[in-house]
This record gives sequence, C-alpha cells and structure tokens, in this order.
Amino acid sequence: MPLRVVMMGTGQFALPTFRTLIDSPHEVAALVTQPDRTGRGHHHHVNVMKETGLEHGIDVFQPEKARAPEALDRLRSYGADVFVVAAYGQILSQELLDIPRFGAINLHASLLPKYRGAAPVHYAILNGETESGVTMFRIVPALDAGPILGVVRTDIGPQETSGELEARLADLSGPLTLEVLERLERGQAEAIPQDESQVTLAPKMPKSMGQIDWTRTAEQVGWHVRAMQPWPMPFTFFTQEGRKPLRLLVLETQSVSEDEVEAVPGSQPGQLAAAHDKHLYVRTGAGIVEVIRLKPAGKREMIAAEFLHGHHPDETSRFGPAPE
Repeated sequence: MPLRVVMMGTGQFALPTFRTLIDSPHEVAALVTQPDRTGRGHHHHVNVMKETGLEHGIDVFQPEKARAPEALDRLRSYGADVFVVAAYGQILSQELLDIPRFGAINLHASLLPKYRGAAPVHYAILNGETESGVTMFRIVPALDAGPILGVVRTDIGPQETSGELEARLADLSGPLTLEVLERLERGQAEAIPQDESQVTLAPKMPKSMGQIDWTRTAEQVGWHVRAMQPWPMPFTFFTQEGRKPLRLLVLETQSVSEDEVEAVPGSQPGQLAAAHDKHLYVRTGAGIVEVIRLKPAGKREMIAAEFLHGHHPDETSRFGPAPE
C-alpha cells in the first residue's frame, strides 16, 4: 500500500529524490522548504524544490521555523505516514519528528557514522577517501546520529570534485528512498545503530579554507583542489618580484614523479619546480604537482600554457599566501 509522504528539502541535493517520489506510487502530500530570502545580504536564487512542487500541484509550505506551534499544526494536518528529509536546513524538534507514524527519515551524503555534519562530501575528498555513498537514517535529536535504514555505496573518481560527487550521490538517493519506504510499508525496516567509536565530523567550511597549503604533499594538494569545488574554491597567490600578487583559482592538478620533471634544485613548497612552454610544475611539501587549469582573478579560466605565456615566471615566482 503506497505511503503518504511529506518531503522536507531545500537544496539541489534533495531534488532527484523529490522527483522520484512524485513519479512513484507514493502520495506526496506536501513539500516543506525554506522561506524565500530577499532583501539586503541575500543573493537572488531560485528554489528548485519549490518550483518543482508548484509545477506538480503539490502544496508548498515554507515555515520560518518548522518547530513553531502553528507550523506543527499544519504538518499534522497532512496526515503523513513519513517525512522524507534531505538538505532541508533547519533543526527538527522531537515534537515534529513524532508526527508521522514512521517518523522522519533523512538522506545524508556519506557512509555514516563517517562525516556527520554540513560538508560530508567535501571532507571525504579532502581526506583522500576512495569510496562514498548515501545513508538513510531515522532522525533523532543528535546530529546525524540516528539508526541506519539503508545505504548505497559508490567509488569516488580519481579527478572527481565535490560538486560532481554530490550530484551523483543525489541521483543515487531516489532509488534508496524507495527501497527504504518499501521496507517501512512492509514492516521489514531494520534500524541499525551507528557505531559511535567510528564517528568523524564534517562541519561547515569557511571561505578561508579554500586556500591551498603547498607544504602538504602533492597528493593532499590534489585532494584539496578537488574538495573545494564548487565551494569555497581552491585559491592561492602568484607572487613575482616587481609585480603585484595575483590571486588564482587552481581548478585541476595532477601529481607527477620527480623523474618526469627537471626540477629546480633546492626549490621550496610553492616555488615553481619547473616551467616549460606548456607545463607548470609546483613543488609541494612532498612531491610535485602539475597545475593543469587555473583562473586568474578577473580573467577567464585557462590552461597552464596560456598562463605561462602571459606571466613569464622566473626564479622569484612562487605560489602561496598573499605577502603581508
């Protein structure tokens, strides 16, 4: 028997699951999403969840606080069997979680208990993980700590960015949701407690975290460059004697062996290990990276050969923090 579902989500990550539910035999009673933000300090953006809900004639509810008494009353009025939550953006009270008979279940873009928090995909790539996935769990008051109802796993591509991986995980979330709902419907859903000894955290990233630390290993620099895209973006400064420091986004790198490069003797982290007409090699704390694509401030994205043609690096050139 199909279930009556309320979807709670705001971000792009939730959209594939919302569309999957709309196309499924289950009844989507309502969409709960964040209020529209306008005015000073808020960039105009389209709430794709809201647009999709309205397109399909689904009731859209945008409470300022989902835990407020009037919001709880409206949520009760939907008579939902389950709340499906993904990238909603508000803390849910126990009173809210108790409304549907099957409770509230949440999609999280990691293999819990690893990477609880706001930026699980970023930290997985930043830490060099080779596998990620989506976990569906029953929501409890503690952050991402509820018992697990279902998991789907996937390998992380060797050059995959956070944005690319998150998009793939979003697409995997819809089928996982239907599997869990089917088990709930049949009374066969097994909730497995998380192993608290394996918990790691993935808190929200500040913009400053995008700055590349060239004293790390070549492999770690590569992880950082991939992890910081599309937010907060991996950046560094190109400095050269007699020139103003230039802020750069570094968009793609690869590690290269010492044998491939005629490295400058005694080069330090951030210094050019070698620069030819088409290749840009930078020394790290251990190893060398080739910078393949980059974007100077105020300029378009370019390949290394174009950058080298315009900036003619010399022995004083280096990548690193802006000079104080």
